[in-house]
Amino acid sequence: MSGGPEAVALVRAFLEALEARDLARAQTLLAENFLSIYPGDRQFRTLEELIASGARWYRGVRKSYARTHYLAADAEGVETVILTGTLRGEWMNGDAFIGIRFIDSFRVKGGRIVEQQVWNDIGEARLRRAEI
Repeated sequence: MSGGPEAVALVRAFLEALEARDLARAQTLLAENFLSIYPGDRQFRTLEELIASGARWYRGVRKSYARTHYLAADAEGVETVILTGTLRGEWMNGDAFIGIRFIDSFRVKGGRIVEQQVWNDIGEARLRRAEI
């Protein structure tokens, strides 16, 4: 599994830097052509765009990891790291949330993250809150 531990460590370091809002550190882990895709086909090319989008919905979010999967490099040298788990954090009104499922898939090439795709239930959780 050559490259696996390094790619996983890179992805975890990126997510930890985002949680700490250390955007300078997070930026050093990204390829120049980085793309992040969130539910609803929301696409972000910069960390500032990504952070600003989340800031409309919640004050902060943290991840608890359940599983980490590594897929060896493909013919183009792209490794894939997939993380699953749950989100916890605080909505804009100060109410806490916990247990929101997520899947993050990262594509890593040349020691940098080139793509992040995110799937989570945060939209459904927001809808449930509106129904209460």
